[in-house]
Amino acid sequence: MKNKYILAMIFFAVLPPLFCDPLADLTGAQRAAELRAAEGPITEVQIRNPRPLIAPSHELVRAAVNGALGSLDPNLFVETLSLYRKPDGGAAWSGDERAALFNQLTALSTLAGIQYYSESRKAMRTFYESSQVIDSLANKNPLPDPVFAAPPSALTIYARQKDLTFGDNIYRFDYSTGADAIIFVQENLTAMNAGIIPAVGKNKFRTVIAAIDAGDSILIYAAAMAKTAALPGMGDRIGSSFTSRAQAILTWFTTRANNVFR
Repeated sequence: MKNKYILAMIFFAVLPPLFCDPLADLTGAQRAAELRAAEGPITEVQIRNPRPLIAPSHELVRAAVNGALGSLDPNLFVETLSLYRKPDGGAAWSGDERAALFNQLTALSTLAGIQYYSESRKAMRTFYESSQVIDSLANKNPLPDPVFAAPPSALTIYARQKDLTFGDNIYRFDYSTGADAIIFVQENLTAMNAGIIPAVGKNKFRTVIAAIDAGDSILIYAAAMAKTAALPGMGDRIGSSFTSRAQAILTWFTTRANNVFR
């Protein structure tokens, strides 16, 4: 009887790791099932008094999103969740894979030429015509994409990007990393205009991109938020644009991840 009790204790001690689901831990069991069944990303769009609805339960992600919301007080908030399925089917990323993925995500020059589907034009359209790392807001001297042997816990990069919707602007990218996550926050350091129309003021836009290791997949969370101009229809127009452009970022991530995992 004593031996049976010991065997039962060993069984139940081993059982939880066998059935653990990192994705469910991050999103909840129901949303994990939705993500695995979905053909595309899950998206939430909020106008006026937004709050995170689908942000993963991860300390670094929550800190990045809440920090951006607190400093910005946006009237527009777009969130997307998507899965990148690893070809090896279940192994947590290695240190080398994590470092390689970090370098792929700091390769901001590769954003040039990515496309998204424009609802207003009913056609594919280029997102960034050009994208270049620079030394500072003041000098704007071009630099090569940075490469690291190991991901730093925190990093700031400046970039000049020509967006065919919002023009030629300077952005700051703040990266943070953990053992199972790579996150960056993009902030506009110059005003974003839609042609001659002022759309988003300086420092009034943030994008949060998070890649979180979930065993057999990588959970990708993207949140775009802005304090938009108080013009009729501007919030709806920018909201539609941000949603479409989030799709382009997810496609870009998949391309970059394929360089690491395939």
